[in-house]
Amino acid sequence: MRFSLAYEMQRPMVDDHAVIEETIEQCVLADKMGFDTVWFVEHHFLTSFSMSPCPEVIFGALSRLTKNIRLGFGVVILPYHHPVRVAERVAMVDHLSGGRVEFGTGRSAPYEQIGMGIDPRDTREMWEEALAMIPKAWEDGMFEWEGRFWKVPPRDVRPKPFQKPHPRIWVAALQPATYQLAAQKGIGVMALSVAAPSSLAEHIKEYKANVQHATPVGRVINDQWLSSTMAYCDADNHEARELAAKSLKTFFGPDRPYLKDQVNIYERLIETWGGVPEHLKANFSRYIKNLTLRDWNEKSVESPV
Repeated sequence: MRFSLAYEMQRPMVDDHAVIEETIEQCVLADKMGFDTVWFVEHHFLTSFSMSPCPEVIFGALSRLTKNIRLGFGVVILPYHHPVRVAERVAMVDHLSGGRVEFGTGRSAPYEQIGMGIDPRDTREMWEEALAMIPKAWEDGMFEWEGRFWKVPPRDVRPKPFQKPHPRIWVAALQPATYQLAAQKGIGVMALSVAAPSSLAEHIKEYKANVQHATPVGRVINDQWLSSTMAYCDADNHEARELAAKSLKTFFGPDRPYLKDQVNIYERLIETWGGVPEHLKANFSRYIKNLTLRDWNEKSVESPV
């Protein structure tokens, strides 16, 4: 078992400079204390919840300030970026860090996707196409692609990763369907659930069995499972529990400021679409209270995906 830290770069009051400086200081300490990896999210527009829009920039600094800790993209939102640019940036950080990169991938959520001009219904296919492209761009020789979302004439994409054949590939997962997809594609699972680890035991067992028969998108299979959990440590147990409880109430409570502008957007999307595509149901149910997605889908039109 390995222990890592995940960073949203979260702060109740916006103070961008303090967030950046304190985050870097904590990651340098984590390296000295022997943590395995620091993972950084990619989020946009989530004021007070996350101030981490460009992990590769932070990693540029950390690659020179740390020695052993691995640097995890947790995750790159593939629909937001041209896959060639992703391949280049991840490979560059891999060189700067001496081969310490973990490459996590994901699709984000409709609130952020719409802000980037992305139709949420397209993101599954965009993620899959980009995921197929990037490992091929890392191979020696010319790369070319003709797809639905991206077209690349023959080009030599540089640099190639420092790690051979390339960094481990992961996907952020919130539901069993994604666990199964990860096994099929031979990539690691980043289970971003707050459920007890024991509740995932059957999913992990199934994934470990199925991933051995994967058709990997990369040159190698990454058969690892990462489960996230929330914890707070302090010298005083009572104070630690009180602060942890306050933090969780802020994160999950009804007055979360980062949710206040999102709910109506989700409801409007459902009205516009006439229902929720199957692959977006889990995401939508996290943001809309008292909503039975089945009720919406009873009057749904055929989804374009």
